[in-house]
Amino acid sequence: MLALTALAAVVAAAVVLVVALSGSSGSSSSASTSVSAGAESAFQGAPFPAGIGAPDFTLRDQYGDRVSLSEYRGRVVLLTFLYSTCGDTCIVIAEQIRGALDELGEAHARLPAVLIVSADPTADSPAHIRRFLGEVSLSGRAQYLTGSLAQLRSVWQAYAIKPASVGASRFDEYAPVLLLGPSGHKRVLFESEELTPEGLSHDVRTLAADPTHP
Repeated sequence: MLALTALAAVVAAAVVLVVALSGSSGSSSSASTSVSAGAESAFQGAPFPAGIGAPDFTLRDQYGDRVSLSEYRGRVVLLTFLYSTCGDTCIVIAEQIRGALDELGEAHARLPAVLIVSADPTADSPAHIRRFLGEVSLSGRAQYLTGSLAQLRSVWQAYAIKPASVGASRFDEYAPVLLLGPSGHKRVLFESEELTPEGLSHDVRTLAADPTHP
């Protein structure tokens, strides 16, 4: 009788253990699903954490006019760092941007503001800039900003940009395109290998539809 009682106790303990493990597994699966759902983004590019401001700067565009980033508060801004003699990498990035503008069409003719900041002021002479913008069909559609080396170095550091002086191969590894929201915050990052006109235009539309979001 005692043996039967002991056996019954062992079986009951085993049942409790199995139930407990099953419950734990279910909770873990539910938590994992919750985390995955929370990590989903409305953007096709890589989203920045909320609330990261885009440092202001003032440079001169291809026409010699002073341009400040803060002037574009209230609009989506597409910001990238190129130089006119870098070859295929910069040409492809600029053509992807041109493709995104074409995708957006007239409904978003003022969105985004396209700012190209020089990554090599020595190479970016007015003639080289005009030729580059013409080659990639961005003449009149983008502002190409440059300045003194000291001015540009300050902007590069603020945005953690590797300029042309690091060498072509290192520059090519990280040539980003940033989307800034209307509130002036960094919202989306596209690295060059992930950049497509469709992804850019999709994310511009998403940001433009929610101008109050940081």
